[in-house]
Order: sequence, then C-alpha cells, then structure tokens
Amino acid sequence: MSQMTKRALVASLKELMAEKPLDKITVTDLTEHCGVNRMTFYYHFKDIYDLVEWACVEEATRALAGKKTYDTWQQGFLQILQSLQKDKVFYINVYHSISREYIEQYLYKLTYDLMIGVVEERAAGMSVRAEDKEFIAHFYKYAFVGLTLEWIRGGMKEAPAAIVERVSTVTHGGITNALEACRIGA
Repeated sequence: MSQMTKRALVASLKELMAEKPLDKITVTDLTEHCGVNRMTFYYHFKDIYDLVEWACVEEATRALAGKKTYDTWQQGFLQILQSLQKDKVFYINVYHSISREYIEQYLYKLTYDLMIGVVEERAAGMSVRAEDKEFIAHFYKYAFVGLTLEWIRGGMKEAPAAIVERVSTVTHGGITNALEACRIGA
C-alpha cells in the first residue's frame, strides 16, 4: 500500500506540473489532487522536493536494471534518456525550477553507478588503484551528465538513440585506455 500511495502522489505531482511550475505547487494542492490527507503525505515525505527525489530514484532503478556492464552501458544510458524524455514535462519543469540541484544530483548518482560498474568490470585482472577507477568513473559521469543537462535545457529535441550513438563513438575504448594508463607498475 505504501508504494502505491507514493506512486499516486508522484502521478498527481506530474499532472499538476503540467499546469504550473514545481515551486508553485503546495502540499495542499498535491494532497487534494491525489485524494489523500496531508498527514499521509508527511508520513512518506518531508516535503515536495523529497517526493521529487524519490520519483527520480524510482525511475533510475527501473532504467538501469541490469545495464551496468561494458556491453550494456549504452543501453543503460539510452534507457536513462528515454525515461527522462517519457516524462519530459516533469523533468524540464524540475530542471527549470528552484530544485535544479535535485535533477543534477539524481543524474550524477545514476550515471556514476552506471560508470563505476563498467569501470570495475573492465579493470578485472588489472592492478589499478581504487581512486584511479573512481576518477575514471567520475570523469565519464561529468561528461554524460553535462550532455544530458544540455539536452534537457534545450528541450530534449535530439533523439536519445542519436545521443547514445555519438557518445559511444567518442568514448569507444576510452575506459580501457584510461585503465591501462593507470595500471600499477605499467
């Protein structure tokens, strides 16, 4: 029941955000639209931004399920972009609201989780310091998130598959090359 209530609140928030900006939506607006009382909302979330963060994490979990390997990272990144595009109004509204940091934090965490999985897989059998692997994952995280934020800022006009193809072309072999360069004793 708890998950259903949370999802119902997210659905109501998305519907309200189609009509007005996030920073103009109150908990009262949300609970009245959803048909629950304020205490139910506060039982699950501390504020509307906490609800936004929960919605983003839920989407991320679904988007990346099983897509954190070298052979599947492109599919994982594509699913992230497709998920953002599916709820375009919601994410553009969140991006342009005072809570932009929520979308950035969400994308940074999501993309780091994707990239560290890829880096760890490619580093198997190599002697590479943990901090070097983390640096490589962070480097790609910032590149991917920067591109994604620019795509959101521009209204998500380019097809997600085209973005992933371009990123794949530019980064092909880059992770492995970086790991080889960071090998201990190389």
